Amino acid sequence: MTPNRTLQSGAILAALAVALGAFAAHGLKARLDATLLADFETGARYQMYTALALLALGTQANQRRAPLFLLAGAVIFSGSLYVLALTGVKVLGAITPIGGALMIAGFVLAALDAAKVPRP
Repeated sequence: MTPNRTLQSGAILAALAVALGAFAAHGLKARLDATLLADFETGARYQMYTALALLALGTQANQRRAPLFLLAGAVIFSGSLYVLALTGVKVLGAITPIGGALMIAGFVLAALDAAKVPRP
């Protein structure tokens, strides 16, 4: 992913995280039980963490692999939690760890790629 696309993805992911977090706080609070609301909020929180990471990685030209893993991980992790919370379909919880594993891989790749950059 190019640095520009990484920055764009991070900004869009962050905007959506804020919007979805507000939706949870104001629109879902009365509609979901505490556990499902917490699941939804966890999705928004981890989406924002990933968005901030993408914004940081977008400033680094050598970070091409990590952003893809992070973005895919956020979509799968947070997306599965959003759908689980809104539908109550618990089997979707089995998909969530796949997204988490992709995010972990993305952060590891970011560290490995950062280690390859010569510092002055």
